[in-house]
Amino acid sequence: MRTPEETVRAVAAGVCRLMRGGLTDAEEAALFDELAACYAEHTDVRHPFQPLGDTPLLSRAALREHFSAGGRPAGVERYDVVDDHVFTTPDPEVVIFEFSYAGVVDGRAFTLPCIFVVRVRDGVIVESRDYVHHVAGARAFGRLPALAAALAATEIAP
Repeated sequence: MRTPEETVRAVAAGVCRLMRGGLTDAEEAALFDELAACYAEHTDVRHPFQPLGDTPLLSRAALREHFSAGGRPAGVERYDVVDDHVFTTPDPEVVIFEFSYAGVVDGRAFTLPCIFVVRVRDGVIVESRDYVHHVAGARAFGRLPALAAALAATEIAP
C-alpha cells in the first residue's frame, strides 16, 4: 500500500507521462487505469480555481474520464514535476503537495504552479483540492484566447 506522499507523486508522474504524449492507444488506456487506481471508488476531487467553474469528480470512473478526456496539446517537448515538496500535517491521512509542472511546448518554456491538499486512506485518494494556475496553463498551451472567450460568454453566479 502506498503512503500519501507516494500516492500524490504517482498521480503527478502519471499526468506528466500523459501530457508528454507519444503513447500507443494501449499504453494510454493503461495509464488512464493507473491514474484512476490512485483514487478511491468514491472520492471528492475539486479544482476550486477552475476559471469556468468547478465540477466535482466524485468517483474513480469520473477521474478516469477526466484523465482520458483528451485536450492534450500537440508540441509538448517536455513536461515534468519540479520544485516539489510534500508537507505532512497532524492528520496522517492529509498531505500538502506543492510543486510546479514545467516544460516546453512548441519551443516555449512554461511553469504551472500547483498546490494539492490531499487525503489518502488505504493508499488511495479519498479527497483532494487541486489548486492549479489555470491561466498559466492556458497561456502555456496557446489556449488563452479560447479561455478569454469562454469567460466572456459565461454568466457570473451571484
